[in-house]
Amino acid sequence: MMVFSSTFIFLILELVVLCEASVHTIQIKDKHFVDTVTGKPFFIKGVDYQPGGSSDVSEKQDPLSNPDACARDILLFQELGINTVRIYSINPDLNHDACMTMLAMAGIYLILDVNSPLQNQHLNRYEPWTTYNEVYLEHVFKVVEQFSHYNNTLGFFAGNEIVNDKRSAQYSPAYVKELIGTMKNYISAHSPRTIPVGYSAADDLNYRVSLSEYLECKDDDKPENSVDFYGVNSYQWCGQQTMQTSGYDTLVDAYRSYSKPVFFSEFGCNKVLPRQFQEIGYLFSEEMYSVFCGGLVYEFSQEDNNYGLVEYQEDDSVQLLADFEKLKSHYQNIEFPSMKTLKETVQMEETPSCAEDYENLKIESKIAKNLGSSLIKKGVKVEKGKYIDIHEDQLSTNVTILDKHGDRWNGPKKIEIRQSLTLADLEGEEQEDADEDKDDLKRKHRNSASISGPLLPLGLCLLFFTFSLFF
Repeated sequence: MMVFSSTFIFLILELVVLCEASVHTIQIKDKHFVDTVTGKPFFIKGVDYQPGGSSDVSEKQDPLSNPDACARDILLFQELGINTVRIYSINPDLNHDACMTMLAMAGIYLILDVNSPLQNQHLNRYEPWTTYNEVYLEHVFKVVEQFSHYNNTLGFFAGNEIVNDKRSAQYSPAYVKELIGTMKNYISAHSPRTIPVGYSAADDLNYRVSLSEYLECKDDDKPENSVDFYGVNSYQWCGQQTMQTSGYDTLVDAYRSYSKPVFFSEFGCNKVLPRQFQEIGYLFSEEMYSVFCGGLVYEFSQEDNNYGLVEYQEDDSVQLLADFEKLKSHYQNIEFPSMKTLKETVQMEETPSCAEDYENLKIESKIAKNLGSSLIKKGVKVEKGKYIDIHEDQLSTNVTILDKHGDRWNGPKKIEIRQSLTLADLEGEEQEDADEDKDDLKRKHRNSASISGPLLPLGLCLLFFTFSLFF
């Protein structure tokens, strides 16, 4: 009787494991990102990814709409050793389930910009009042609605370098801050979990401190307008430098008292080629990790600006460039600090209240009150993202990959499964649609997902072993 009882309990536990989600969500705790299941700090070790440039987004394609292209590139992401990609533009009217599932299985998270170069899908930095309207907000909300249902969506960027000169600094700041709060209100009303909203800034000394402080500050009337995280696009470390000669020491000091997570949303100066990426060793050292939460190298594919890690050839082959190997050598040798270490080194800060003015910025505006409130109330119509069952063949690529010398690359041609998706991952969205009253429960469930990929096969084996005791 005792054997039966213990075996039965074990069987129930195994079934529970199989029904829990495997893709851990990432949330913000104090000044860092944290894995909601393990409690370990999550440092961004990634690349910026927009093949063909932002202009390549259309009604028919974007970087996450072609599963074959995703399989080709995601296996190379794994070869680099990254855990995060940033994508600048997508079309929410396309289906992204296959590519997001592949990223999840590869253990890779997404930071997504909500703007695109298409009409009515971005802010005019010089005349934002002409573009900040309900048509624009509907596009933004569709992006948020669709991608908030993937557990590996780490966060959203409300804008990229919208404030980048004297003129834009006079007109855009208030609109960016308003958009951040409006996005957070939509997420609160419609997303299955809280997803942070940030901004990616040009590292211009005229606005480095003032813009970051303005977007950080909390207004008593609209506390949701405070940014959740802050990205910095910095290209000041070129070739062989030090913390002092590169100005990184000054950069770190500028954000030392910032109350939100800060990371490089773009980095990797190309004045010296091949790029050495020497700054990575410092970025993940004690000198910087108490302030910065990692970074994203610009960029994966070779475009006209010559920052690429790989180059797509006319015959559809892909060649790894010298920068790819350099970055790989640095990324694969990184060790993240523990939560205990962070607590000993990180200076915690309270979010400040907003001041009346900020240097070099004009923060007054005439934004219409309650703009977008009707959309927030009723939601937008878009296909909600969901993980799907991916056949093993879809994880492979037949594309010819060449090394930096032009010879056939002998690396893997298949995505390595690092997180096996469970029934909860694959069916969670259907359950939400069937019973919207369970939204609160779903939020708790997603934030308490507990099984990582390698445990699933073990669980299956133990489950079958348990059955064998009876038959």
